[in-house]
Amino acid sequence: MSTPALEIQGLVAGYGDVSVLRGLDLSIAPGQLVALIGANGAGKTTLLRTISGLIKPQAGEIRLEGTPLHGLAPYEVVRQGFVQSPEGKQLFGGMSIRENLLIGAHNARAREVRDQTLKEVFALFPILEERQKLAANTLSGGQQQMVAVGRALMAKPRLLALDEPSLGLAPIMVDRLFESIRRIRDLGVTVLVIEQNVFKVLQMADHGHVLENGRIALSGSGRELLADGHLRATYLGI
Repeated sequence: MSTPALEIQGLVAGYGDVSVLRGLDLSIAPGQLVALIGANGAGKTTLLRTISGLIKPQAGEIRLEGTPLHGLAPYEVVRQGFVQSPEGKQLFGGMSIRENLLIGAHNARAREVRDQTLKEVFALFPILEERQKLAANTLSGGQQQMVAVGRALMAKPRLLALDEPSLGLAPIMVDRLFESIRRIRDLGVTVLVIEQNVFKVLQMADHGHVLENGRIALSGSGRELLADGHLRATYLGI
């Protein structure tokens, strides 16, 4: 059996005395596109922040391809290969598209192959190459999201985590973005997507997990979860 791309065991984490994650277990296979869904406040973003080293876990273990991440500083987590594109894009609006992308290649491993990775990002998002000299704040919301994803790819992730990538985008841009996410998976990058557009993300996901009350309540393939009665009633209103 291959080593999981990401393995979490007994994770407890939160803010102050309040535990948001309560003994969470999660395993993601290499090369998969995995959806993580749940209601607001279920702990999805807290999970990403804990894996990223922004929140110190109270208990439990986090391993990326067998390497422990729990206890590492955020820059060390990125260096190991866990990279997230945060909710809300968080671009440097006055800087050019190219400059925003290059910021992503700040770790030593990524810097060594920066020029090649930039070519790969431009191949994935041709509009960014065409407009690379423009300020990021001149782009549409969908194009800014492409920059955010591209910047994360510049860090050469082993696992790419996307937090609400479709938030605020027009339906046609959501379709284009999700197609790009599938292509990233096909390039061999393991992808974890946190997404409120439950139907759309489960349609494309190899596997999915439902987070409720700080624990994984339900897991299965995208199709299995879409057919689950509890999920359809709770998250799709069917």
